[in-house]
Amino acid sequence: MSSQNSIALWQLQCKATPKDAAKLSAIEIKNLFKQLPDWQLINTEGVNQLQKRFAFKNFVEAINFSNHLSKIAEQNDHHPALLVEYGQVTVTWWSHSISGLHQNDFVMAAKTDRVYLSHDR
Repeated sequence: MSSQNSIALWQLQCKATPKDAAKLSAIEIKNLFKQLPDWQLINTEGVNQLQKRFAFKNFVEAINFSNHLSKIAEQNDHHPALLVEYGQVTVTWWSHSISGLHQNDFVMAAKTDRVYLSHDR
């Protein structure tokens, strides 16, 4: 990622994570986390994942955000787990193909933050 250090994560485009891609190291994860305020590193069944909960006034706004995010996920060929509830959406990113974290997950988390900031609430 050294050639892309001056570019914000949200500006990068993703492609599907190849099955032979390397998972990020602990140091790489720590460095990338500096660009993702309020995201959490969770581990589900041995798989590191990024997760964040976003607040909304009601269910319709939560669905609208999820629909907007789904378009960006499709454009980047990288898809999150979404839990939509009244007044909130929990977004979880990880690379299924490698059962862990790849730069793509951080890029998409940053794009998720941008969608939230631009979303009418």
